[in-house]
Amino acid sequence: MISRENNRVTDALLTASRPELLDKDGDRTLRGLLYDYFAFGRSLETARETFAGFVGLSPTQYLILIAIKNSTAEEPMGVNQVAERLYLSGAFVTNEINKLVSDRLLEKSPHPEDGRRVQLALTQHGVSLLIRLAALQRPVNDALFGMLTREEFKTLTQLLSRLASNADSALKLAEHVRATLTSQEDQRASATNLPLPRKKRPATLRKTRSRQ
Repeated sequence: MISRENNRVTDALLTASRPELLDKDGDRTLRGLLYDYFAFGRSLETARETFAGFVGLSPTQYLILIAIKNSTAEEPMGVNQVAERLYLSGAFVTNEINKLVSDRLLEKSPHPEDGRRVQLALTQHGVSLLIRLAALQRPVNDALFGMLTREEFKTLTQLLSRLASNADSALKLAEHVRATLTSQEDQRASATNLPLPRKKRPATLRKTRSRQ
């Protein structure tokens, strides 16, 4: 009887239910993966801030310049393309791009096929800034990813791309489930005349893609 109760408690504490994410130790492997991911993510965030600060940019402005640097003549980047690539809102990216244009790091030109759109390109000043920055990026990125083989690196790239593309729907689900659970708790407390649990102000769920 006690064993069955312990099993019910253990199952209720699981942080995932898909069998692909569980093993004989329950969700311990998943939790370990997330702890390692958070630790590496913090390192990426710190590296990004270091890179950006080295050339006097905000972390977001740094990402924008790097994204536009990697665009091609066949696939030029406008505001929407930058926002999609960095998983950021168009309004926020527009504001940051305007600052970079004012600082003469970016230039806008009409899109050759759609007059309502603009395409973005680095100015010579922007190129010079990224050349200076690359001298810092190269050894740091080599140290961050240097233990991976080429095949491991390709696999990691593919997996992270798939995870990033699904993250928005997971965050929307989190908002929905949180609201549903809160409503159910309120209804149960009201039905039994129990005091409602003290609610903390909900933290805003947001995208946390570490790109560098």
